[in-house]
Amino acid sequence: MICPLCGTRRARRSCPALGKQICAVCCGTKRLVQIQCPADCAYLASAREHPAAVVVRQQHRDVSCVAQSIRDFSDRQSDLFFLIATTLVAYKPPELQPIIDDDVADGMDAMAGTLETAARGVIYDHRPASLPAERLVVMLKPLVEESGRGLGSSFEREAAAVMRRIADVTRETRAADPTNRRAFLDMLARVLTRTGAKDGPGPGSEEAPAAEASRLIVP
Repeated sequence: MICPLCGTRRARRSCPALGKQICAVCCGTKRLVQIQCPADCAYLASAREHPAAVVVRQQHRDVSCVAQSIRDFSDRQSDLFFLIATTLVAYKPPELQPIIDDDVADGMDAMAGTLETAARGVIYDHRPASLPAERLVVMLKPLVEESGRGLGSSFEREAAAVMRRIADVTRETRAADPTNRRAFLDMLARVLTRTGAKDGPGPGSEEAPAAEASRLIVP
């Protein structure tokens, strides 16, 4: 039997959350991210005591990806990166209309274009191609505007660079895992879940930038 999550590896583990057989790799990397494991799951308990090598390697790749994403950012840009990342992970789309990495990249490109245009003194809203990406832009726009209130064109240029970086990293992460249409979003969820940022303040909270602490967590 082939694992229904990845569609490539053999399914050898019985998943109590999904009620079906899945492969060991998906069990290890999607646990508590895509799969809502029950507390009494034997694999979850075992993993907490003895993380598998594949999970440890995944954790290192995740943290390395985030570290590379913000490697040359200012503190203000890093704060904005984590504000957006936390909001993306916490985002609850309309039923039956989940977002995928392509929507994130599309939305970030559109927001970056709008900010770059504004920095040149021209007001023009760039629109993403997909409806889910449009919803993301509508949700994120007031958060970004509040973060840059009173900072002028310098913030607009810095924020646009953050958006472009997120779009690029989203595409790179997706290309590295072509079978997973949410490769980037899953990576963010794993990092923020491990650091506790995912369960922090919701979008719009004055404490939302506290996700900045995630930059200092190394497995």
